[in-house]
Parts: sequence; structure tokens; C-alpha cells
Amino acid sequence: MYPGGAACAGRKTDRHRFTRRGAITKASEATGIPVAVGHHRRHNPLIIQAKSLIDKGELGEIASVQVSTWFKKPDDYFKVEWRRQKGAGPVYLNLIHDIDLLLHLVGPVHSVQAMESNAIRRNEVEDTAVVLLRFTSGALGTVNICDSIVAPWSWELTARENPTYPATPEDCYRIGGTRASLSLPNLAVWKNGSQPSWSEPISKTQFPFDLTDPLVLQIRQFASVVRREELPLVSASDGLAALAVIEAIKKAAETGIPVAVEELA
Repeated sequence: MYPGGAACAGRKTDRHRFTRRGAITKASEATGIPVAVGHHRRHNPLIIQAKSLIDKGELGEIASVQVSTWFKKPDDYFKVEWRRQKGAGPVYLNLIHDIDLLLHLVGPVHSVQAMESNAIRRNEVEDTAVVLLRFTSGALGTVNICDSIVAPWSWELTARENPTYPATPEDCYRIGGTRASLSLPNLAVWKNGSQPSWSEPISKTQFPFDLTDPLVLQIRQFASVVRREELPLVSASDGLAALAVIEAIKKAAETGIPVAVEELA
């Protein structure tokens, strides 16, 4: 199993090997040896339930998504030199997990536009980025990530996965459909009664979900994959797809023009 975050988004040569040649994916296909990617959020019971709601058509046709990942990395975090250098910013280290969930819940991304800024800390690496996503389905999405904002709107501070982070009751993902909208990680569905309309009353249904640690569920599933009892929940091709979107975001931010994800897959 290789991780979906920092380890795969390490040195430039590693990133290019994964995204341009798909070496791990090709080796897995050639040998029949399964590869499990460490995007632990996919193992969270609330994501399994959210995916089920979407697949059942509860939201209707997805039109747009909003993702916020604002958090404050303390000054001490940046006393380590590599964390101030290119390749160590929130796009590579943090955003890839959000991208994986968007691919899982909404589908493939066709193209991206992006901007980055290092105006807050003035380090070589970005501290803020905004991203526009065009999904293959035609849905659009916005992602706003910053590691220098004091705020409750990030997966870490809302999903209750890690006791290190103080939990808040806020959401950080909103997925909007023609029949209803879904907010995560609070797993709340907003919908009208008999007729979807802005003039109709709207109500919230908040679904209960299991709070089992997704890291525990992930390692259990990994053991089952090793024993060839199950297929990986997150495959090598899934990991490659998320990396391709991240590379497209970085290229779009650098060039200022839209980038088709298939160019980097």
C-alpha cells in the first residue's frame, strides 16, 4: 500500500513517474498483484453512506460542488526547511485527499483552472490556492484551500477522524443536485417536499453514521487485500487519477490557463 498524500507527491521526479507513466498501475496490471492506495477517507462509514445516497439518485443530477479546506498550520510547523520549499504546500500535501473524494463521489475531472498565492507567509511554497473543476459529467466545482486561516471549515476539524484536531459541527463539502443537496461530513440532505423549487419549504435530514476510525477500517481492508479476499477499495488507477488532477492544478496555477487532466494522466 502506498499513501495518497505526501509520499506520492514527493520529489518532482516521483510525481512525474506516477502521473505520466503510471509505473505502479502498469506493474500491478502486468503481474496481477493488487495495489491499495492510502486514501483513508474513502473507508470512513459516512463516505460509504454518502456514496450510496448519490448512487441511488437521492440528489438527482449533480450540478455543482463546493469544497473548503481552511486550517491554520502553526509557525513551528515551518521551522523544518523542506516545508517552506516547492512541493510541500497544501495542494500536494493536503488537497489530494479532497480530490480523491470528489472523484469518488462526483466522477472524473475533465479540466481545471487554478491560482496560487504565497502572500501570507512569503515562503517559496503556496499557502493559498483556489481551483475550478469541470467534471466529465458537466458538473462544475470550486475548491478553496489555505493553511494559514483560523477556521472550522476543513475535513480535519469536522470529520472527527483524529482526536488531535478539535471537532466542530460545521461542514466543509457541499454537493448540489437537481433534487437535493448533501453536506459533508455531517451527512445532511436538504430537499423540498413534492416539488423542487426555491419557493417551496426546504427541510434537512441528517443521517446517522458509524464513527469507527477509518484508519482501522483501512488497515483491515488492506489485510484482506493481501490475503486476496477483497479487491482494494482505492486502486492504483484511483490513486493515479487523483495525482493527475493535482498535477493539472499545479500546471494551471503556473501557466494561468485551463489544463485538461487527460494531458497528465
